[in-house]
Amino acid sequence: MSTLVFFLLIAFSLYLAIRSRRGHGKQSVHDFFVASRQFGTAFVFFLTAGEIYSIGTMVGFPGGIYAKGPTYGVWFLGYILLAYPIGYFIGPRIWEAGKLHNAITQADLFKGHYRSRALELIVAGSAILFLIPWGQLQFTGLVAALKGLGWNVQPVWLIVVCAALAFTYVAISGVRASAWISVLKDTLMMLAIVVTGVAAAWMAGGTHEVFQAASHQVSNTMTAPQLRFSMSTIVFQSLGFYMMPFGVQGFFTARGPNTIRRTQIVMPLYMVMYPFLVIAAYYAISANLKLASPNDAFFAAAVHLLPGWLLGFVAAGAALSGLLVLAGICLAIGPIVTRNLMPNLPEARQKRTAKFVIVAYLMVSITTTLFTPNLMLALINTTLYGVTQFLPGMLILLAGRRVRPGAVAAGIVCGQLLAIVCYALHIGFGGINLGLVCLGVNVLVLFMGHILMRPSGQRYVMADPVQHS
Repeated sequence: MSTLVFFLLIAFSLYLAIRSRRGHGKQSVHDFFVASRQFGTAFVFFLTAGEIYSIGTMVGFPGGIYAKGPTYGVWFLGYILLAYPIGYFIGPRIWEAGKLHNAITQADLFKGHYRSRALELIVAGSAILFLIPWGQLQFTGLVAALKGLGWNVQPVWLIVVCAALAFTYVAISGVRASAWISVLKDTLMMLAIVVTGVAAAWMAGGTHEVFQAASHQVSNTMTAPQLRFSMSTIVFQSLGFYMMPFGVQGFFTARGPNTIRRTQIVMPLYMVMYPFLVIAAYYAISANLKLASPNDAFFAAAVHLLPGWLLGFVAAGAALSGLLVLAGICLAIGPIVTRNLMPNLPEARQKRTAKFVIVAYLMVSITTTLFTPNLMLALINTTLYGVTQFLPGMLILLAGRRVRPGAVAAGIVCGQLLAIVCYALHIGFGGINLGLVCLGVNVLVLFMGHILMRPSGQRYVMADPVQHS
């Protein structure tokens, strides 16, 4: 029964993707990737949430609670909550900068403001590099979710089918399909999490009993290094939350700055799901469920508590959570290649060429997932370490300040290289988040570079500052 419900819901998601094309038969490149900046509050809300609350919400968060106790949730919840006020202020400015420079990608903003081909290439190339492991995370999470629900299918087939679905969503109508499907995905994911959490509390006789039983098996205290890590991670990841290339691109879909502000005000409502995830994870501990991995905590609880037809809803919600983030990554990488790495490509050919790029990216992700899974998973943290290094340059361009592009480029490269080296060599900083340290080095290099670099023979011309709405 669960399989039937799952396939019916996936079929319905394909119908929504086709439905999203109505009235947009022949899409321009701007309509395909950023919906011609026409989305209202509802679509921006669901689209943004669809990219934030991914498969990691159902796999990683309860898995972390199961393995490390409630202290794991401190930084996880903290950085998300802090990110929304930051998004309230910088999101509208990103939209304004995007309109000013007719941008589709994050690299377009750097290109338009700094007028530097080298800086554009650094931003574009490193964005793709750091998004590769993030894409594999979605594949790995999808396999873990569906296998955790008892589906004994070879991972290679699950991965291939998921990649085909993600490409199909994108190919049908680009970001419009993602927005429509996000409504279904968020409904299913919220339903799955709340129902599983309520069932866990009901089965145990109440939330108090669940926490009481689990408290004997998990630690509720934090050491000084753990506290430093949590606090520094909250700051660092909240700053980098909207530096993801697909996050910036999501802002470009909005109808205007006020659309983004309204979205950010109501976004914390999604946090209502986390108490139910904690209850499900604690139930898995208190019931002594046998797990192959801590990442199976939520799904093991669901299988143990829910009837088959409800498991179909859980499976569909989990699958769409990963697929939509994968589609968002594809929609970000495609135009980065066709607009920033291939600047002379005519706009009429950009959409078609981007689809080939997306196929190539998915094939690379499938290959790395199957043949180098440990390597890619080991590099997951470097995604946020790397993309957050765009923040200083982004804040400068949003403020319309005159800073030499060479200094911005040097800061980004130094921050990213330092992050990779320190992460690979396991160099610690007394519990302080590695990315925050590298971001500080980035700012220092940028500041010193701007002071020390002599103007070249031909001074670059700065774009007009972004105007307030």
